[in-house]
Amino acid sequence: SRPRPRSNAAPPPRRDRERERDRASSPPDRIDIFGRTVSKRSSLDEKQKREEEEKKAEFERQRKIRQQEIEEKLIEEETARRVEELVAKRVEEELEKRKDEIEREVLRRVEEAKRIMEKQLLEELERQRQAELAAQKAREEEERAKREELERILEENNRKIAEAQAKLAEEQLKIVEEQRKIHEERMKLEQERQRQQKEEQKIILGKGKSRPKLSFSLKSQD
Repeated sequence: SRPRPRSNAAPPPRRDRERERDRASSPPDRIDIFGRTVSKRSSLDEKQKREEEEKKAEFERQRKIRQQEIEEKLIEEETARRVEELVAKRVEEELEKRKDEIEREVLRRVEEAKRIMEKQLLEELERQRQAELAAQKAREEEERAKREELERILEENNRKIAEAQAKLAEEQLKIVEEQRKIHEERMKLEQERQRQQKEEQKIILGKGKSRPKLSFSLKSQD
């Protein structure tokens, strides 16, 4: 087969194509009961009118539903309010009936709370007293330990002083003994000197038959 020649004419615009498609799909003109031809425009108006009526009907139906929900909510709130008032009234009546009993119960609980608070207060005071006693005992123990340490140091110092004094006394005794020995030695020397002096005087005065040779001697010091 021979190929179809290509047309150089531009295709119709898209809007014109859609309009032609709507025209082809729209129903043909119809005739009313009087034999008059009803145009497509009238059919479209009727369709739009029906849609508007359906929208109005749906709006009215939704309005009635909302109205019913509001009324039901108001009824529910009113019912709850009346029930609350009734309950409050019953409670008030019951409280009025049990007024004396409630007052006694309140007094009992107040007294019980007071006893508990007094007990807790006494326990707290006792804990504080025990803590103070423990702190005081710790202070006394610390002071006793310090006092014992001080006494130990004093005893050690006294012992050292006593040892030093004893050593000093011993040294003094040695010095006194040395001085005594020196004094005795001096006395001996002095006596020997006096004796020799007397001997020399006897010789000088001629009391002896012969004149002895003079000699002097000194004892060595121990």
